[in-house]
Amino acid sequence: MKNLFDLTLPSIPIVDSDTRFPVNRVFCVGRNYADHAREMGADPSREAPFFFSKPACAVWTPDGEVPYPPRTQDLHHEGELVVALRQGGSRLSLPQAQAAVYGYAVGVDFTRRDLQAEAKSKGRPWDVAKGFDASGPVSPITPVSDTGWLEKGAIRLSVNGQLRQQGDLADMIWKVDEIIVELSTLFTLQPGDLIFTGTPAGVSAVLPGDQVEVTIDGLPELSFRMV
Repeated sequence: MKNLFDLTLPSIPIVDSDTRFPVNRVFCVGRNYADHAREMGADPSREAPFFFSKPACAVWTPDGEVPYPPRTQDLHHEGELVVALRQGGSRLSLPQAQAAVYGYAVGVDFTRRDLQAEAKSKGRPWDVAKGFDASGPVSPITPVSDTGWLEKGAIRLSVNGQLRQQGDLADMIWKVDEIIVELSTLFTLQPGDLIFTGTPAGVSAVLPGDQVEVTIDGLPELSFRMV
């Protein structure tokens, strides 16, 4: 058990750097791909994006493994582009939103779907379905100076070598800068904030022992085994 004064903030490795990216807050965008909205029974029309949060301690940089969480029999994977912010502000313009991006990573938004469904059926919050320990594994962050502004690129998630999710960043209903602009009307964004930008169709369950690989063109692969 750590002592209170030994605690350190969660952080993520940065590609080709000894410096790590300190994680402040974690925001997630729901149903940002039309095909995923349809598979979840929603209308994929371009309504305003909605958001939920994970605690910073949910971010996990796997050393080949991610722990399978307790209290679920239906853990679902959601492969996503993750955006890391270098600066913040409120009511940002599109150019300000683009300037706020430090870099990108590959991530998975894990969901305890059974707990989420139960909470929804009772009209309760579903934080425990999204914000548990290691529910947001991410790859090292690649600075935007190395990638350019990401507007397109294939995104894929495979489990045990079988393709489960496939899409393109160009298919996002709300683009990265638009997401940041909208989010900045709800919160004063800050350096160190992360944004999970939504997932394409094909979300489904993983089990202990499963090997998960997630790729986005131009970014390091995220690969781990559920243990």
